[in-house]
Amino acid sequence: MAPTSLQVKFGVLFNDDRCANIFEALVGTLRAAKKRKILKYDGELLLQGVHDNVEITLLPPPAVAAA
Repeated sequence: MAPTSLQVKFGVLFNDDRCANIFEALVGTLRAAKKRKILKYDGELLLQGVHDNVEITLLPPPAVAAA
């Protein structure tokens, strides 16, 4: 059975007051998480209004290698 993925649209995340207070530089935080393969979304730079409907997906953690 595949693990359930968590998704949110960029516009919902960007316009959430609680999220805005936690992540002052939301776009930079998303880019860093994408680079580290924590999140997945289409495109490189997300902009308010233009990319409000882009789905951001939280990726499952990498499998631990057997010793």
